Amino acid sequence: MPTHGSLTKAGKVRGQTPKIQGKERDSPISRLRNKNNYSKRFEKRRAPGQRKPERGPRR
Repeated sequence: MPTHGSLTKAGKVRGQTPKIQGKERDSPISRLRNKNNYSKRFEKRRAPGQRKPERGPRR
């Protein structure tokens, strides 16, 4: 089967490209964020908004 271009040139551009280090994340990983949102909304039954649920009286 004929190929488009020679196989000896495969990976030429990627090999020439300089390696750049990845940036440090400042927000949590999206999978972890979705897990936290799920537990907050459905398991803990927190209402949306800024108010946190009030604690009961101390004994």
